[in-house]
Amino acid sequence: MNQPASLIGIEKATSIGRDDHPISRKNISPNAVKVLYKLAEAGYHGFLVGGGVRDLLLGNQPKDFDIATDASPEELKSIFRNARIIGRRFKIIHLRFGREIIEVTTFRAPHNAQNKIADHVPRRRIQNQESAHSTSGMILRDNVYGNIDEDALRRDFTINALYYTVDNFRILDFSTGIEDLQAKQIRMIGDPRERYKEDPVRMLRAIRFAAKLNFSIENNTLQPIDELAHLLESISTARLFDESIKLLTGGHAVKTFDLLRRYRPGAYLFAPTLKALDKLPGPPSKLVDLALQNTDTRLAQGKSVTPAFLYAALLWPVLQLRLQSQQSDNSNQHQLFQQIAHEVLMEQLQYTAVPKRFTIAAKEIWELQFRLLRKNKRSIDSAFNHPRFRAAYDFLLLREEAGEDLDGRGQWWTNFQLGDGAQKKELPRNDLKPKHNRKRRRKPKSKENVAS
Repeated sequence: MNQPASLIGIEKATSIGRDDHPISRKNISPNAVKVLYKLAEAGYHGFLVGGGVRDLLLGNQPKDFDIATDASPEELKSIFRNARIIGRRFKIIHLRFGREIIEVTTFRAPHNAQNKIADHVPRRRIQNQESAHSTSGMILRDNVYGNIDEDALRRDFTINALYYTVDNFRILDFSTGIEDLQAKQIRMIGDPRERYKEDPVRMLRAIRFAAKLNFSIENNTLQPIDELAHLLESISTARLFDESIKLLTGGHAVKTFDLLRRYRPGAYLFAPTLKALDKLPGPPSKLVDLALQNTDTRLAQGKSVTPAFLYAALLWPVLQLRLQSQQSDNSNQHQLFQQIAHEVLMEQLQYTAVPKRFTIAAKEIWELQFRLLRKNKRSIDSAFNHPRFRAAYDFLLLREEAGEDLDGRGQWWTNFQLGDGAQKKELPRNDLKPKHNRKRRRKPKSKENVAS
């Protein structure tokens, strides 16, 4: 077995011995532990790093286990047959073990200050460069490798820059990670203003971790957030959609959305919703609160949450406000609804690139609200057999819980689903439109018969 050489930069860390921290290998993914030992056998250093270490120290069970190493991506591919290089801007290695993926990154180093690319230069011009950042400071390419201490200082927050090693089972702290964990605060490593310019999404990450961990955001880390929120305009709407889902499906949607309403970055994700909530209190606003609470409850119970339902709820106040302001005497109210629903969804796409499959589903949930309120047999059958019925039914219940008077249709649909086949056929008379008996047309008499 190859013995790893001494690691440059490790002497700059504060070392916390096994007896002074609560992390045990039995709480770490067995696959992650295998990777750490296999790296050591190959002559490299490997460390569990980031949220995995942070959550273990807080007594929580991590969802993911990330590893940092001094092995390059190419060297990792030679060690692990299941290695796959992912990404260009920031190369990482994915090691797949069945359904579990262990993410491995090579230690990063600071950027070369000379590698500046003007904001108007096409991104294809930097494809062959390992390091590049825009004149505004945003990182465009981040594949400069360095030592462990440099890697630690390249990470975002101190609580995410803690390293666990199977070498004597120590924790290495290169900043104030342990101290900030104990103080329950989010602190940026380095100058927050410069770090936000490197990657504006870090502002959203600060908000997400504050809500998830119930931590405060340290003053110097918090102060520039509102001032620099406009930098999020430079982030692709696709990436902002991904970040919005992380924010709302981490199990702390209520706290997260409250922070997004409090600080300016929220307007770069949900501007139409935030404006509508200010103008339209009452049931539509209450529905958003209930939907966020419902999301947290479902996730706590191990149930799934679909972005379609989330966005249908978040954009409901926007839809209702537009419908109120554009009431028409036109008898074709359904056509007006279709037009406004489309406009609301298209406007949201300017902020977050919600995939089409989710916008279609959200619109169907809205459309079904009309059918669920109708009392004729055809509408009832059509709604009940629709693929989005369950989501639309749940949405109807939220509307009633939020204070809308829907003539008890939520309970009616609950009873309808609980009934057996025979009961469903025997709908109340007042729920059925009267059938109009059509007279059968009589055959005209033939001329021969008339003549006779």
